Amino acid sequence: MRKAVLTGKHFWYGNIAIAEGAIVAGCRFFAGYPITPASEIAEHISRRFPEIGGTFVQFEDELASIAAMLGASWAGAKSMTSTSGPGFSLMQENIGLGVMMEVPIVIVNVQRGAPSTGLPTLTAQGDVMQTKWGSHGSYEIIALSPDSPQEAFNLTIRCFNLAEKYRVPVILLTSETVGHSAGKVVVPPKDKIELVQRKKPKVPPEDYLPYKPDEDLIPPMACAGEGYAFTTTGLTHDEKGYPDTTAEAHEKLVRRLNDKIRRHLKDIVDVEEENMEDADIAVVSYGQVSRPARKAVGMAREDGIKAGSIKLITIWPFAEHVIHRWAKQVEYFVVPELNYGQIYLEVKREAAGEAKSLLIPRMGGKLITPTEIYREIKKVSEK
Repeated sequence: MRKAVLTGKHFWYGNIAIAEGAIVAGCRFFAGYPITPASEIAEHISRRFPEIGGTFVQFEDELASIAAMLGASWAGAKSMTSTSGPGFSLMQENIGLGVMMEVPIVIVNVQRGAPSTGLPTLTAQGDVMQTKWGSHGSYEIIALSPDSPQEAFNLTIRCFNLAEKYRVPVILLTSETVGHSAGKVVVPPKDKIELVQRKKPKVPPEDYLPYKPDEDLIPPMACAGEGYAFTTTGLTHDEKGYPDTTAEAHEKLVRRLNDKIRRHLKDIVDVEEENMEDADIAVVSYGQVSRPARKAVGMAREDGIKAGSIKLITIWPFAEHVIHRWAKQVEYFVVPELNYGQIYLEVKREAAGEAKSLLIPRMGGKLITPTEIYREIKKVSEK
């Protein structure tokens, strides 16, 4: 049997780093269907899981995959799938089911050019809004975006921790470039990696209510085979898990599903800020674009332009407080992204007229270069 945690330094593609991060996090059930550019994740896990006692199943489609993940999680397994745009679209209904049933799962979306079949082998960041609003109704979701193989490894573990802690589907929103880029990945010793396990009930089975929340608004989760009886459904339900389709029950439940995320933003939302102390221009980026964005900020600084960088690690919930705070200082937010403006609209909304916003859009599967971002920074600095 091979070790579950391959400590030390490795040279991995981002997709391999994601697979190994999932293994380190304790993932032992993977359900998926092949799709470019995410297939390497499933392929690697299919080889590794037999060595560590995990279960890998290739299903007939993405609908079956995510349904199986929900069931496996209720049976106590940390569960994951990987996909790209078309498969992610097929999963949306059951993502909403996972939100309503409060099931911890992790979904990796390796983005590619879209809409529809689009550009299967080229990169993009076009699924940002779908990640937040793809299912129906009012709900909160958590999504993280890595910019490198090392960060892909680290954030995969964090995705599992957040899913387990908040009983919610969590999305690793990566891209073809990160998935197919190779780089050094350092895997710490097992005792140096923080892992979160889902909260378990402390009451006797006869007193257990599967949807009765603690003060943090998160209910303890008993799983099949642990001696607790529970009912779960996609319908509006009471604390027993029984359907209750009254307006009052729906109001109470939906508020809690949202507030259990909104009240813990300090724990969930993560950003990296550089050179922002005296910045007049802030470059807001995420995922693969963060690396050329930081380089462009450095080029601007060398040219005497007071530019700073805000890297969004957490995409959802959006870092509203961060943009709102810096809008009182900077004159411009510059937002480069591989779509026609998605996070840009969130930045513009939260800036609320206190600072101007500029979009640098890019479609076609091509990256934005540091020079291109620098030129736009220089233009707005001269206005």
